[in-house]
Amino acid sequence: MQEQNHAAVYVQTNEAESNRVLALRREADGSLSELGVYPTGGAGDGKPHLTSQGSVVLTRDGSHLLVTNAGSGDVTLFAVAAEGLALIETVPTGPAPKSIAEHQGLVYVLNTGAPSLSGFRLDRRLQRIANRELDAGADPAQVGFTPDGSMLLVTDRAANALVQFPVDRSGQLGEARVSSSAGPTPYGFAFAGDTLVVTEAYGAAKGKAAASSYRIEGAGAIPVSKSIANGRSEICWAVVTKDGRYVFTTNFADGAVSRYAVGDDGSIALEDATAGVTDDGRPGLRDEDLSDDGKFLYAVDTGAHQIFGWAVGANGELKPIGSWANLPATAAGLAAN
Repeated sequence: MQEQNHAAVYVQTNEAESNRVLALRREADGSLSELGVYPTGGAGDGKPHLTSQGSVVLTRDGSHLLVTNAGSGDVTLFAVAAEGLALIETVPTGPAPKSIAEHQGLVYVLNTGAPSLSGFRLDRRLQRIANRELDAGADPAQVGFTPDGSMLLVTDRAANALVQFPVDRSGQLGEARVSSSAGPTPYGFAFAGDTLVVTEAYGAAKGKAAASSYRIEGAGAIPVSKSIANGRSEICWAVVTKDGRYVFTTNFADGAVSRYAVGDDGSIALEDATAGVTDDGRPGLRDEDLSDDGKFLYAVDTGAHQIFGWAVGANGELKPIGSWANLPATAAGLAAN
C-alpha cells in the first residue's frame, strides 16, 4: 500500500496547444491542495467535453500514471512519487486516443479517430506489442480489463454493443465476441467483483439515464439487471467501492452522482439518484474516481471548472467535503490514489 504522502488526484487539461496534468495532493481529511503542473509532451483536442472514459489512469500498483493526448495521437507515461510526477515518455498510439486500461503491466489504449486498440507492455517504458482495428463504424467509449485480466472489453455506442476480446498470456487479443447492450448507448463501465456494471446514456434523452449489470462468460456478456433507470440525464461514468457493494455514476446533464447497490447475485438496484449533488440541474459533472483507500469520491465539474469531493460512508452515503482547483474549460479525465 502506498504511503499517505503519495495520495493525490490527477486531471488532464486537454488543451490543444499543450496538454498538461494538474496534480493535487490529498490530505487525510480528503481536502486537496496544489502539488504541481506537468506537461505531457502531447496535445489535447481542445474541446470543452472530451468524450473520455479513462483518459487518465493510474496503474493498479500506483507506480505510474498514463494520460491520453487526443489531439496528438499519443499517450504519456509518468512515474508517480510523493513529490509529484516525472515524465518518462510519450509514445504514438493512433488518432484520438481517449481511454486506457492496465492490468499487471499489460496496457491497451482505445483510439477513437480510426477505431482501434493499441497494446503495450509496461516495463519501465511502454513497448508496443499489438494493434487491433475495430469495426469502421464503431463509436467506442471505454476499454477495460476483467478483474482477472483474461478479457478486454469495449463499449460501442454506435452498435449498442459490448465487445469482448480474450487475452492470451502474451497479451494478444483473440476473436471478438459481441453482445447486445441491455439499453441504448452503453458508455462507461466498472467491475464490482465479477459483476460488470455499464452505464446507458439512452442517446442523451432527458431523464432516461440507466445502468445494467452482466456476468461475463465465454460466449459473451449475460444480462443480470437490465436498464435500471435513475431518472437523470446523460449518465456516463461509473466507479465501484472497494467492497464491491456500491456503484457511483455521474450524470453529466444535471449535476448529480447516483448510487446503485450491487447484490450478491450481481443484480443492481438504485438506492439514491442524487447521492451527491453539485448544483442540481446544472450540466458539467463527468469523470470520477475513488481514492485507493475508498474513503473519498472525486469528480470533475466542467461547468464550475472545479473538482468536487465527497466522503464515502459505510453504507455508501456521500457527504460533501469541498471543491478545488481552477480548471480550464477543456479539462477531462480524473484519477485518484
